[in-house]
Amino acid sequence: MRVPPTRAGFVALAGRPNVGKSTLTNAIVGTKVAIVSDRPQTTRRAIRGVASGPDWQLVLVDLPGFQRPRDALTKRMASRVQRELAEADAVLMVLNGEERIGAGDRRIAEQLSEATTPVTVAVNKVDRLSQPRQAQALLDAAAIAPERAELFPISARSGAGVPALLDHLTAQLPPSPFLYEPEQHSDMARAELLAELIREQVLRRTFQELPHAVGVVVEEIEPDPANPLLTRVDALIWVETESQKSIVVGHGGHMIKAIGTAARHELERELDGRVHLSLAVRVRRHWRGDDSLLDRLGID
Repeated sequence: MRVPPTRAGFVALAGRPNVGKSTLTNAIVGTKVAIVSDRPQTTRRAIRGVASGPDWQLVLVDLPGFQRPRDALTKRMASRVQRELAEADAVLMVLNGEERIGAGDRRIAEQLSEATTPVTVAVNKVDRLSQPRQAQALLDAAAIAPERAELFPISARSGAGVPALLDHLTAQLPPSPFLYEPEQHSDMARAELLAELIREQVLRRTFQELPHAVGVVVEEIEPDPANPLLTRVDALIWVETESQKSIVVGHGGHMIKAIGTAARHELERELDGRVHLSLAVRVRRHWRGDDSLLDRLGID
């Protein structure tokens, strides 16, 4: 009996920071592979989320948000965006339906209009809009969309419109064997994924004071010698000043304890078992311009 052909490929997600690319990636993959925060620069590396169907495999590349390079960190992020766009089989531009079209959206649309790969536009967060506002958001999106780009109103949070968008994206994939095992959800190394889950909890609790200045490195992941059912995870939280360290630690260690408790729950869900999480906070001034530490953080 003839085996039906399979399709597989890469779809790059482009858009300004905070339009919901990470939430959409997680919704399509079906599990958390990209951290979510209300702050810009949440995504610093190109996260690959893998979604598989009976005869298709979609590899979503959740790109760092488009922004002007200001230091070694943002230069690396911008360079990675360009590389991933050039290698993608299709591009999905995500807009925030709650906000007016801005200069950043127009700049991204102009860049994508030159792409040789097909471009799709998703207008996100429509579940928060009235019918007239949703219609206007789609008209505004159509006005800047690259030629022949199809538009989809979606809510990454509720899932509304996502199945139709997914059907459209998988139809654009080239014939190919699967690129990853069907049960695999991401190509991130385990230490990188755990570090991102920890950083998410830091951002959730300190985003007003430390929107960009936090990096996390997982130094060790190993079973506890006294209890094989327990995994020990040691991680370093990097900040740029002593005052930032004081914020992360908190009065009497209150903040770092809250971060550790929340992060441990996320790690236990990911590792499917009990975790002993050890966190330490270190200061390295101007670490976002430190190539050696950026290498260590896995941001290329």
